[in-house]
Amino acid sequence: MNPVVVIPTYWDRVVRPGALGERGVYDYTTPIDKPLPELENCLSSLERVSGVLRVIVLVVAPKSCEESARARVSSICRAHADLNPLIVGSQEAAHVERAVGRMAHHVTGETVSLRGYGAIRNMGLAVAAVLGHDVVVFLDDDKVALDEEFLTRAVWGLGSLTRQNLQVLAKSGFFVDALGSPYAEPSEAWSEKYWSKAADFNLVMERAQTSASRITRSNHLCGGCCALHAAAFSKVPFDPYITRGEDLDYVLDLRANGMDVWFDNEWYVQARPPEEMAGAPSLFMQDVHRWLYEYRKLDAMNARRDLRTITLESLMPYPAPWLSPDVRRRVFRTALRRLLTGPDRLAYLRILTKGRHDADKFARAACSRYLSFAMMWPSIVSALWDDRVIAAAILRTGEVAHPAPAPVPAPAADPLGDTGAFPMQGGA
Repeated sequence: MNPVVVIPTYWDRVVRPGALGERGVYDYTTPIDKPLPELENCLSSLERVSGVLRVIVLVVAPKSCEESARARVSSICRAHADLNPLIVGSQEAAHVERAVGRMAHHVTGETVSLRGYGAIRNMGLAVAAVLGHDVVVFLDDDKVALDEEFLTRAVWGLGSLTRQNLQVLAKSGFFVDALGSPYAEPSEAWSEKYWSKAADFNLVMERAQTSASRITRSNHLCGGCCALHAAAFSKVPFDPYITRGEDLDYVLDLRANGMDVWFDNEWYVQARPPEEMAGAPSLFMQDVHRWLYEYRKLDAMNARRDLRTITLESLMPYPAPWLSPDVRRRVFRTALRRLLTGPDRLAYLRILTKGRHDADKFARAACSRYLSFAMMWPSIVSALWDDRVIAAAILRTGEVAHPAPAPVPAPAADPLGDTGAFPMQGGA
């Protein structure tokens, strides 16, 4: 195998909450002037990992501070040159975007780019294909590897057959918190009664953690710690139209195409989330878009004869409750309760009166866009695979050179030593 570690990293000049419904609002962004950014900790942890051949760093930043973010990431990567880091910013991504645009010119939206969670993941897959890597290991920049076997555990079992003769092509690890726990903290707040997913998620996690088998079939994919074989990622792309949760959505995309995600209960990282998180109303609005879109998309996929039908029963206990028509009631009740309890009451009033209806309208219109793009994806990856021209263009600007060694000071001149020069006589 020829694995590559892909790390998306999100930067901005300052921490800003983002407008409701705005594309490109992420869970967190790193301020450019942050003394010790998450990416530094992540790359430092990979220094201890054996077998790292290359690390691809996807730099996501608004145009207003793109150059500054690129310079900061470059300086961090230069300190970890042994990881063979490759920076993919807008300059490098443009080569891939042009190639994809020529092949999928009729597909709407940014499908492979550095904007939007799903499109960013697809950019990582596309660059890996250009460079000929047959395994992609995604790692978030706020996660750290805890031992030197991180990559060995990542590829363990990948490509092999289970006892049921099913091939393992997509694997999920998990993350633990500072106390070493893999479980989510349930919310007891009255406003979160219909929105908290912690209890359902913990049931899924407990089942995987207590399994007698290291590898089990999973309804969950941890995007910050997952490994994808080329036989999977060359056939199924991430959904670029979903606002958040592109990793969980990928479970559905794979399953509709006859593949499963497998959970490895011995492969994990530690999460060290930053303090700079996006505002609650913005994230909630993205989640509203996400779940309404997911619900409509599942119906659209199940209506296709060329795809495998996905039942809600197969997705119990999570995420099945969020993929039924009841999700609209969840949205209404949660927005209303947050409006009543505050803060940000005006934002939740907008969501109640307009935002949730706009999200449902978008979901109805966009639920089949992914299927059109997914049909083109295998030919896109096939064309990009080991493309020497694009690879050379990306490497020329994105490859981080080893820092130059410090110059060795010349020895002080010895007035009695032989300089090797002919003696000069008088004014000759």
